[in-house]
Amino acid sequence: MSSRRLVEPAAIVAVLAALLLCPAGGATAGPLQDDLKARRGRLLDQLTPQSLAVVWSAPTRVYSLDVDYEYRQDSNLLYLTGINQPGTTLVLMPGNKTQREILFVSEPNPAREHREGHILTREEATAASGITAVYYAGQLEPFLAAMFGHTAFGDPKLAEAREYQTFFDGVAAGRASLALPLGPPPQPSAPLGPAYEFANKARDRYFGVSVTDTWPILSNLRQVKTPYELAVLDQSAAISSDAHLAGMRAARPGRYEYEVEAEIERTYLSRGAMSWGYPSIVGSGPNATILHYEASSRQMQDGDLLLVDAAANFQGLTVDITRTYPVNGRFTDAQKDIYHVVLAAQEAGIRAAKSGNKTADITRAAAEAVKAGLLKLGLITDASGDQYRTWYTHGIVHWIGMDVHDVGDYERPLAPGMAFVIEPGLYIRPQALDTLPDTPENRAFKAAVAPAIAKYRNIGVRVEDSFALTETGLKTLSARVPKTIEDVERTLSQSGTR
Repeated sequence: MSSRRLVEPAAIVAVLAALLLCPAGGATAGPLQDDLKARRGRLLDQLTPQSLAVVWSAPTRVYSLDVDYEYRQDSNLLYLTGINQPGTTLVLMPGNKTQREILFVSEPNPAREHREGHILTREEATAASGITAVYYAGQLEPFLAAMFGHTAFGDPKLAEAREYQTFFDGVAAGRASLALPLGPPPQPSAPLGPAYEFANKARDRYFGVSVTDTWPILSNLRQVKTPYELAVLDQSAAISSDAHLAGMRAARPGRYEYEVEAEIERTYLSRGAMSWGYPSIVGSGPNATILHYEASSRQMQDGDLLLVDAAANFQGLTVDITRTYPVNGRFTDAQKDIYHVVLAAQEAGIRAAKSGNKTADITRAAAEAVKAGLLKLGLITDASGDQYRTWYTHGIVHWIGMDVHDVGDYERPLAPGMAFVIEPGLYIRPQALDTLPDTPENRAFKAAVAPAIAKYRNIGVRVEDSFALTETGLKTLSARVPKTIEDVERTLSQSGTR
């Protein structure tokens, strides 16, 4: 863990409240800006002194014709600056004497602001990010040309102070590095992303400058949350938990899946979340066996299970929560059978989620519980092989944070500050047997499990919680959402509608 000071919860709440009141980013300096500066500092520390790093904002995306999607900032830029505005670029120069962090933002435009809303001034960008050197976006190219041309930029005093000399010397000696968030290379026939295109243009124009990838550095930094991030993630989980409870109150036979989804997403907005963290999955009956079902159009029937996978994006951080429950308030015996296996798998995974272990240890522990449970129910005949994968079809651990499937190294041992989910699921889809090769072994398997499939067909159950690993152990961020069969049924009965 970092040695920087911890943020008091009261201070965090105050800053979060200020941010909610100033969504354009006009917050004063405080715990958020301190944390952003510390994040940038850790990135700067891992760059060579003769580096120039660039991180861009995400572009706007067209929904249809002249209508754009709601804007979503690039996660790396949001992580480093806290600014949720297009047309923003961050430049980091670790060898500079005073201006190691330089921000470029869109220039105020009254006509555009009349159409689309307020654009941050340079002063507001400084207040939001804690970066004091702020220029307009139109100055980015002249700035980069000046840096690679050994020419000072901006205030003449910077030239007198030889502000950029370390980088200039690196360019002259052929040791300068252009550090970009390249990420995994695209397939040979795939189009190049903006970072790769920029790297190619830089190689054509600036001889003797190497290109390095900051993606692994940023991924490693984002994998371990700061105390401030953990506090925000906790609040994001609280909002998402309330949303799940609202969905449970809305679910009942005769209603439609979209009515549950509406209550969930209404709760996000009423609690100050930016939006959903990912499109909500609200699947009833057979739809509960579809991993990424998003239509939300089916009318729920008496006896259905409803699988709800949903979470909010609060201040740029997202958890991930799934619950499965009967819309009439009572599990059938068959539903309980499957539910018990899934819950046992998650509990086994939780026991393995401790510092020093890896996510693979969680996965193995949960899989053993699933195999034992499926064998007992007659849904597999051999626990030593991969038969269980017929019904247990996805990975159960992923990182959470700026993205719901956040960046991070799955070979890295678990450590305090990491946040992740454990989400076992079983999906008894008879169609799954149709994908098996026609062999004597598979024909025998199908015949042996036919009675169990008749009993459990179209039952889909997933239980997913978000966790943060702390110095004292595992913290369940989504603990307020009922999970055991008894607690789920009690919560549903208390809604007074069943």
